[in-house]
Amino acid sequence: MSMIRDLRAVVRPALRPGLRKSSPVYSNYDPTRDPSASSAVVDCAVYRDGTRIQGGCLTPREAMRQVREAGGFAWIGLHEPTEQEFSGIAAEFGLHPLAVEDAVHAHQRPKLERYDDTLFTVFKTIHYVEHAELTATSEVVETGEVMCFTGRDFVITVRHGGQGSLRALRHRLQEDAELLAKGPSAVLHSLADHVVDGYIAVAAAVQDDIDEVESEVFAAPAKGGPRGADAGRIYQLKREVLEFKRAVSPLLRPMQLLSERPMRLVDPDIQKYFRDVADHLERVHEQVIGFDELLNSILQANLAQATVAQNEDMRKITAWAAIIAVPTMICGVYGMNFEHMPELHWRYGYPMVMVSIVGICFTIHRALHRNGWL
Repeated sequence: MSMIRDLRAVVRPALRPGLRKSSPVYSNYDPTRDPSASSAVVDCAVYRDGTRIQGGCLTPREAMRQVREAGGFAWIGLHEPTEQEFSGIAAEFGLHPLAVEDAVHAHQRPKLERYDDTLFTVFKTIHYVEHAELTATSEVVETGEVMCFTGRDFVITVRHGGQGSLRALRHRLQEDAELLAKGPSAVLHSLADHVVDGYIAVAAAVQDDIDEVESEVFAAPAKGGPRGADAGRIYQLKREVLEFKRAVSPLLRPMQLLSERPMRLVDPDIQKYFRDVADHLERVHEQVIGFDELLNSILQANLAQATVAQNEDMRKITAWAAIIAVPTMICGVYGMNFEHMPELHWRYGYPMVMVSIVGICFTIHRALHRNGWL
């Protein structure tokens, strides 16, 4: 699967050719509107020499005007924008329609695509859902998405889902002026590192859940209690690990490209840092693959234990049936209404029959117990 698709070139001037202020797409965006009143724009700022230019939360047009006049780059953060809310920003920055469609509708696989002078990156964010007890319906991981448009003088991050806020990441970057001075690629790296660090934390929490289930499967059952663990819990945990795997595995190729292949929009100094992110991601990927294989083994072991337990129950039932067959046979013989039967009118016939029944049943019980059937 190719993670970078070369599509038709898109020229990114202030306004794309054929897209005027009077066009419907552009008219959806009001540059004079206070961005704090919008549910989509979370923050919009200009950074120059690693420092945020004061002036509060700007509108995207104001931010780009400052960038074109004095340099630096703009970082715009959005949360679940609608098509109408995002169309004006897309027009302002000349974003490709296919990437815009992916950013608005979400539910995309992690990927890296290049549209001439813009990189479009999709990350899956993972959040561990705390639970007092793992059940067959427990939600273990919750997923979200972060899309990142990276240009020469702008970064646009689009977040979907209730988790994975980038506010702390922005504040942490603003405290590292030397790194932020590298430009938009520094933001892309920090975002990738932030997402992968989240994977590492979730992997550690999922490991604890798997250890708990594994201990239950192989623990000695309490007297009279159920054997092994609930198969539904194991299967649910396996489904959640599969969701985790879908977030991690497709991201391997994009991180490899960002760390190894020279790109115009990625600073060479920043590219070295992507190698560390790719290494951490590879480690998490190996863990997730191991989780999947281990849960397969645990599920098979649990089913095998259930089969063995059923066989043991059947052996016990068969053993008791064999013991009960002896008195049933003897009593059945002497229950027949024949007048001439041996020992029928003998004074000690009844005691002899009872002693014979007890003796034979005791002998069979000892033999079965010795062989492990009882």
